[in-house]
Amino acid sequence: MKKFGEKLTELRQERGLTLRQLGEELEVHNTFISQIEKGRKMPNAIMILKIAKYFGVTTDQLMDDDLELE
Repeated sequence: MKKFGEKLTELRQERGLTLRQLGEELEVHNTFISQIEKGRKMPNAIMILKIAKYFGVTTDQLMDDDLELE
């Protein structure tokens, strides 16, 4: 059972991306990505959709702690 931030970290690391690289791809600052991964911030709906589309996963997979990434 993984939280949103843990799933984002896993997806980012699987692609070999740094926080800065992912921030550039999503057009946000790398510290925002870091705060999401640490569970300190939660992205808004638009950012959640952008993250899901970028990584090719569903929003349900990202948001539902009981659903695993494929």
